[in-house]
Amino acid sequence: METLRLLKQLSETPGLAGHEEPVRALVRDLWAPLVDELQTDSLGSLMGRRRGRGPEPRPTLMFAAHMDEIGLRVTGIEKGFLRIARVGGADRRILPGTEVVVHGRQDLPGVVGMRPPHVVPPDRRDKTLPWEELFVDVGLPEEEVKAFVRVGDPISFRREAVELKNGLLAGKALDNRVSVAVVTLALEHLARASHAWDVVAVATVQEEVGLYGATTAAYGVAPDMAVAVDVTFGRQAGVPNHQTFPLGEGVAIGVGPNFHPAVVERLKAVAEANEIPYHIDPVPGRSGTDAWAIQVSREGVPTGLVSIPLRYMHQPVETVSLKDVERAGRLLALLAAGLEADFRPRWEDE
Repeated sequence: METLRLLKQLSETPGLAGHEEPVRALVRDLWAPLVDELQTDSLGSLMGRRRGRGPEPRPTLMFAAHMDEIGLRVTGIEKGFLRIARVGGADRRILPGTEVVVHGRQDLPGVVGMRPPHVVPPDRRDKTLPWEELFVDVGLPEEEVKAFVRVGDPISFRREAVELKNGLLAGKALDNRVSVAVVTLALEHLARASHAWDVVAVATVQEEVGLYGATTAAYGVAPDMAVAVDVTFGRQAGVPNHQTFPLGEGVAIGVGPNFHPAVVERLKAVAEANEIPYHIDPVPGRSGTDAWAIQVSREGVPTGLVSIPLRYMHQPVETVSLKDVERAGRLLALLAAGLEADFRPRWEDE
């Protein structure tokens, strides 16, 4: 599967938290040839199982990557303009001048405009606009807007993914469609490999509003071990180096109380044995990823986290390296293929 094309498809397909239907349909099509069975749980997360070749009952390894994205929601209609609120962590600082799609009775292209600086009081020209001064314009008179749009309709960012120099790609929703791509590439690798454990790939929903999809999926799958895949802060201007990771130089493996030491050590060992570059990402507490919910499902799940460095998080120009995506997919596949039938993550004092 060609990584650039895969990422562009995933980035450009809408799927706001709570409204993941379009991207779920795409992921279903991508995963169908790579798994033995597919199902969607009651909350909307998509789960694909590849059966292992070990003796039954086989242990289960779960890969989780959230497929929802941040965006906006219609909260009112005034003179044909749409009042808006955030879905997830949408940042109002980047909204003026942004192209959007309003998903009403039919999809409508729109823009987020703002008053020209000439008519803004001088003391407010350099300040971020409050939500009550931001509107979406779809170019229709009020009666037609009300025929197509209802309060509560979701609004996604409209952005074509752009290939940059040095193997980078910029686009919307790469937090966390990039990790859905990683899991897809891992499944493709595993289709050509033998693995003792069952592998369940999960595209979770509603991570951006509360880790809800991972909570219910982990309970339903009841895995013996899990790895969440997400993004982390990529190196960029204005952010200290010790808080970021360089693009194109490897994935980040989380270390901290959210992650089982045996899973972390296994990920590190697989990366080192296969010359896959990686960084250690110290996470002293809550990771804010699906790993946080998976870890405490049922009686507890030994969980790890693999992260892809990403610049400009929660902006429509999130930027990643294709090399990091491909390396992460290979790391997950090698981890799964190398698990012995009798392996279980243990604490050192057991």
